[in-house]
Order: sequence, then C-alpha cells, then structure tokens
Amino acid sequence: MVIKFNRIFLGILTFLMLGFLSACGMSKIDRTKNWSAGKLYAEARDELKSGGYEQAIDYYEKLQARYPYSKQARQAEIETIYAYYKYGELESAIAAADRFISEHPDHPHLDYVYYMRGITNFGTGQDLMTRLFPQNPAKRDPKSMRESFKYFSELVQKFPGSKYSQDAFQRMVYTRNKLAERELHIARFYMQRGSWVAAVNRAKTVVESYQKTTAVPEALHILHKSYSKLGMHNLAADYKRIIRANNMQKYKKVTAIKPPGLVESLLKVPGRISDAFRH
Repeated sequence: MVIKFNRIFLGILTFLMLGFLSACGMSKIDRTKNWSAGKLYAEARDELKSGGYEQAIDYYEKLQARYPYSKQARQAEIETIYAYYKYGELESAIAAADRFISEHPDHPHLDYVYYMRGITNFGTGQDLMTRLFPQNPAKRDPKSMRESFKYFSELVQKFPGSKYSQDAFQRMVYTRNKLAERELHIARFYMQRGSWVAAVNRAKTVVESYQKTTAVPEALHILHKSYSKLGMHNLAADYKRIIRANNMQKYKKVTAIKPPGLVESLLKVPGRISDAFRH
C-alpha cells in the first residue's frame, strides 16, 4: 500500500515538474527572434526616447549581435553609450565608448563619443553613500577626474571646431581646479599634524602642476609657513616675495567649486537612421 502511494506521489510530482519546465520554456520565447535590423533599431529608438533605457540596451545589443555589419548596428554602438549613461551603468558606458574610439577612429561623430567619455567619468568612482550624500569631488579618488580631463583634452585638440569643444574646455578648467584643490586638501591635513615636509610636497605640486588655478595663492602661503616651520628661512623668504609680488597677501580659502551644468542638447545622440521600414 505504501509502495503504491509513493508511486502515485512520484507520478504527480513528475507531472508538475514537467509542467513547470514547460512554462519556463514558454516564458523565454524571444519575440524579437525574426526582427530585422531596421525593426530592432526602430524599437530601440522608441525605448530610448521614452526613457526605457534597460529595454533599449537589450534591443541594441541584440541588433549588434545579429546584424554586426549593418548601418543600424554602427549607429547603435553610439546610442548604446548614451543609453548606458542614462541608465546609470557608467562603467558599461565607458567600456562602450572606449571600444568605439578604438574600432572607429574616423567616424564622423567621434567627437560626441569623446565628449560622452569625459562626461561619464564625472560620475564614476563613487560608492552608494557618496551618491546618496554627495561630497566635494576634490576629496575623492582623482582617477576619474584625470580620465575625464584626458578625454576632454583630446576632444578639444582633435576637434577644435566641434560643438562640444567649448563645453569640454569649461569642464577641463573645472577639473583642473578640482585636482589642485585636492592637493590643497591633503596639504592642510599634513599641516594640522605638523608634517611640514609632506605639506611642502603637496603645495609645490599645486604651484608647479596647476598654475593659474584658484588653489595657487593658498599653496604659496602653505609653502611660506611650512618652510618657516622647517627653519628653511631663505626658501620661506623667497615665497614671501612671490606672494607680495603677485599681491596675494590676502586670499580666500578655496572652497567647493560648482561644476558646469549639463547641457541636455549636447548629450543627445547625433545621427539617426530612418526607421520608416519597421519590418
């Protein structure tokens, strides 16, 4: 009797498992399976325009995988960068931009890719707490700022007449000031602890590597004070003369500088392939 019951139970269990597996298989049917390159591109564009960035990315990736040599796939590579950026997948946006720059060095919209590469770096290098409670960028790891500066600089040099160059240059000025401010922040830290040699090294970096930034006046005062504390009075006097010669006896302590606001019109993806044929 027990054996018969077990057989019935196992039979019911097997039936249910087969039904479950069958349902899973049905749910994984890809409705885009027979879509053309034009159809995939058009649907991705619709999702991108409506803010459905995750779905847009899915369509763009399928387009590039299925029709890698189509004109839609080439345009999709650029639009995927924007979609990743808007979706908050910044590392993926950077990887997509790097890949495009490497594979398409002569593309007519390469300036836009360099611009997005720089813009995206502004948001990287932050953990969850930093994103929830934004901190002064000068106190963060400078790697993302340096990367951002690099791509903006390349954009300005390679495409001086680009519509993105002016905004890129403003961001270069901002980023350079932020990097200088970071050195000041560390120099102040060393001064508070009486580590005068370390303070000198950081302040000299500001004066020598970040000339004409807002951090220079304070850096000169740090050098004067630090050398005085170290008993190196000749060097302290040299910096005192530089301060007087440049009328920097009084200075405002560098505080957080506001970054340039994003220009939405510049973020829009250039170029578009007609989606009139949605077949």
